[in-house]
Amino acid sequence: MQQLCAPPLARHPVSLRPHQGVPVKRYVYITRRGHFSAAHRLENPAWSIEKNMEVFGKCASPNYHGHNFYIEVTLRGEVDPDTGMVVDFSDLKRIVDRHLIDQVDHKNLNLDVPFLRGVNPTAENLVVKFWEQLAPHFPSGMLYKITLYETAKNVVEYYGPSED
Repeated sequence: MQQLCAPPLARHPVSLRPHQGVPVKRYVYITRRGHFSAAHRLENPAWSIEKNMEVFGKCASPNYHGHNFYIEVTLRGEVDPDTGMVVDFSDLKRIVDRHLIDQVDHKNLNLDVPFLRGVNPTAENLVVKFWEQLAPHFPSGMLYKITLYETAKNVVEYYGPSED
């Protein structure tokens, strides 16, 4: 796991709510925005071309199509009293670029990205796979949300695996 400038959550002191003596954690959410361009094709390989076109429309074109994707990676943590930060933004940028953006930018998501092999690259599937790529590089519980903008009007959010 790559080290971040701010210490992990477990090392942050618990604050007390004034006049109540009740321990409370004060979480701050920080977000890094990124951008990548990529091509993809939506398809279920078990279906005929006709069925894929019926379900996915022009997104099932055998010649692929592209998007200028925007992504937001949000972390949650307490502010380190020594640095005044949850995480140094330059560390967050480096992790997102190295473990995600560099892997998908100007690529065919169906053919060129090993962690997407065999995945129908819908926005919903992409955001889940992106979480899997990034989560190991942050302390447990720090990765809060990933938002993926496939277009200005088509946006998906993922908050990580759920226990229900």
